[in-house]
Amino acid sequence: MAAAQGVVSMLVLSRAQSAGRSSGIAAILGDALIIGPFAGVLGVWVMAEIYSRLGRRAGGAASASQIFHVLAYGGVPVVASLGIWLIAALLAGQATFIDTPGKDLAPFLVLMLRMQFIAHCALALWSSLLQVMGLSELQAMRLQRAFGVWLLGQLIAWVGTIGLLFLLSALGFVAGNAPP
Repeated sequence: MAAAQGVVSMLVLSRAQSAGRSSGIAAILGDALIIGPFAGVLGVWVMAEIYSRLGRRAGGAASASQIFHVLAYGGVPVVASLGIWLIAALLAGQATFIDTPGKDLAPFLVLMLRMQFIAHCALALWSSLLQVMGLSELQAMRLQRAFGVWLLGQLIAWVGTIGLLFLLSALGFVAGNAPP
């Protein structure tokens, strides 16, 4: 499940970066299938470690491996959106991976891409809810406290990711940002 979540995350990233403007469908899907599983498992593992440590501080006692399973299976709705992504890519082609569809795109395809985006967001919210509920049950804490742990874990992950990106950019590892 974590590997499939990574594939979906790579497709979302491709759309956010408008990869469809510079890459073909085969390249985008190939990158998602090669990098996505590794990134998905690594991401869920890191989040499980974060939630395990935060949960212990909040009074929970679940291990990181138990939390890994909650996060992986809580991501089933996101994994279900993979099918929607593939259907959209099949019907709309490269436009699926462009942040804002062009004016020359058929109205049906524009509507379909908007609905695909809305469906993905709804499934991601459902996945988040399942993860919070799973953390609550696993850590034996109230739902409100589990939501706070989940939210703080998300914040820590975002700050860590942004810090890592700044560091990689300063070192010249991010494309187009080589040091002088």
